[in-house]
Amino acid sequence: MRGAKSAKWVVGAVVVALAATACGGGDGDSKDKGNAAGGGTFRLGSTEPDTIDPGRAHESTGILLSNALFTGLYSNTPDGLAEPALAESASSDEGCTSWTFKVKPDTKFSNGEPVDAEAFARGWARAAHKAAASDVAYHLAGIKGYEQLQDGSAKTFSGVTTPDPHTIKVDLAKADCEFVLKTAHTAYSPVPKVAKVGEEDKAFGEAPVGNGPFKMDGSWEHNKAINLVRNDDYGLTKAKLDKVQVTLLNDKTAHQLEYDGFQAGTFDYAHIPTPMLKTAEAKFKPQNKWFAKDTNGMNFVLPIGDNGPTNSKDARLAISYAIDRQAIAKGVFQGFQTPSTTIVPPAFPKAYQKDLCGSCVKQDVAKAKEHAEKAGLKPGTEIKFSFNTGAGHEEWVQAVARQLEDVLGLKVKLDGKDFPGLLKEQQGATATGVYRFAWGADYPTPENFLFPLLHSASMNKDAEGNVVGDNRARYNNPEFDKLVDTARATKDEAARTAMYKQAEKMAMEDMALIPTFNRSQFRLMATDKFNGLDDINFNEDPILEKISLKK
Repeated sequence: MRGAKSAKWVVGAVVVALAATACGGGDGDSKDKGNAAGGGTFRLGSTEPDTIDPGRAHESTGILLSNALFTGLYSNTPDGLAEPALAESASSDEGCTSWTFKVKPDTKFSNGEPVDAEAFARGWARAAHKAAASDVAYHLAGIKGYEQLQDGSAKTFSGVTTPDPHTIKVDLAKADCEFVLKTAHTAYSPVPKVAKVGEEDKAFGEAPVGNGPFKMDGSWEHNKAINLVRNDDYGLTKAKLDKVQVTLLNDKTAHQLEYDGFQAGTFDYAHIPTPMLKTAEAKFKPQNKWFAKDTNGMNFVLPIGDNGPTNSKDARLAISYAIDRQAIAKGVFQGFQTPSTTIVPPAFPKAYQKDLCGSCVKQDVAKAKEHAEKAGLKPGTEIKFSFNTGAGHEEWVQAVARQLEDVLGLKVKLDGKDFPGLLKEQQGATATGVYRFAWGADYPTPENFLFPLLHSASMNKDAEGNVVGDNRARYNNPEFDKLVDTARATKDEAARTAMYKQAEKMAMEDMALIPTFNRSQFRLMATDKFNGLDDINFNEDPILEKISLKK
């Protein structure tokens, strides 16, 4: 996903051991069938999302809203455990090529339609179809029939069958012993019959009809607001809030506007501009309104690997060696961020390989110049550094640009734009230079960094050469692909993790991505008005369904 308190993360064996027993998603849900609402309106600000359609959502605001509107088979706890939502059970065959899910009965969409096995099959096919042009369709790529949906020659997955209204059988093209984890992604959401499969569906994207704890209150008011109300027909534990109001802010000053709005009482939750972190901590921590957490995200400089000045390993190494991460962490981030030396974050301790990126450990001017000379990066070479505005990146991006100019003599052209514009440009066939890039896991496995960001199947170039997927670096290494594919097919967690580590080492040796900082998140929360603000979810968002108004 595009993105002081430590989380404990549990991966791998947590779900592959799911045999066929029902788990906690259904048990106890009936306790809240009555009016459990505590009322209240929770207000936050955000930038305009790219999409809130569950089959296409891929960046932070879109994921926040899609998760509020839709509930799938599985979800992730804040601490990185996969847990059943609408799945009563999940089981696989011995070879991990066939999975069977039992769907909780008697739940429905907010328009009254039943949420049955067919609704899931419909939603998955819709997300994978060519007409959806979804950047996250690759999450479904392992299912048989994916290629036919991608080229538009089919409207259903040949590998998905529904023997009865409450059973989904999934046949995979390749073994995947962690497939169950992927069903927590919004691309695996069920959709009602009103959602169109195999054709453009703008109307549904403007006002999605879902089955989540909240539903749309009217349509998306572009560049103004997206409002949600509690879904009183929700099939699991009902939300307490009456409403959630998301004010869409100017992308150039969004974090500052959130921060100012929180102080003025306009917002109940806010990001904090980087220069204001110490001030905010000093003011709001004593009030118990300050929140900090090391999360499962990572920050990178994304080099375009097939075009322009970063299309060689030496060029990418030169840039990495030239960056003084420690100086930026201490100066720009005031100690609130830590330098990164890996692709897979420390939040996955069994797979974490500290200092895997040798060029990331310490700035080395001599080596930076040596690799620049090998790459033909001569002083005066122009390189574009693109980033999204309004989200606290200006200061550190400027610091990196100055270091590249000072160490290598490059002419760095900074190019700030709104987030949807940045994402679109990264995908373009003419993309060049480097980009500010971040990634937060969609589900709890190191594979969710390696496959989406670096596997060739996640690049999926169209006829014009545009990338339709999250491998924006255009990394293409058949040996890396083979390692990741083999790991997915391996049941033993230790053996699987060892292969993931080997694959990460291979990509790091190629300098496919340039790590910058591990991700720590800081928020301001109106704990004086609301309960349930003691954590953020796996996607680094407020847990809307657990927030309640204080009486």
